[in-house]
Amino acid sequence: MNQAMLLDLARQTVLLIIMLSAPVLAATLVIGLIVSIIQAVTQIQEMTLAFVPKILGVFLVLALFGPWMMNTMLTFTSNLFASLPSLVR
Repeated sequence: MNQAMLLDLARQTVLLIIMLSAPVLAATLVIGLIVSIIQAVTQIQEMTLAFVPKILGVFLVLALFGPWMMNTMLTFTSNLFASLPSLVR
């Protein structure tokens, strides 16, 4: 395993992490922004008002994007295991 192969593997791993976390983070960001605007307009500062919609949004995003996320992770893992003999050399 040379340095170029290791850097390519690290790059692929970081890109996979970003791709898989982006839908959940984006949904949480949008929901948090909307809830914050509503709280600022109505002056209701209840902590559960900010927490519950985010949790529901995360569950919804995971339900919608879960199969794609799992397929992407399985593809990456199977490709990694398939290329393991060439990486060990």
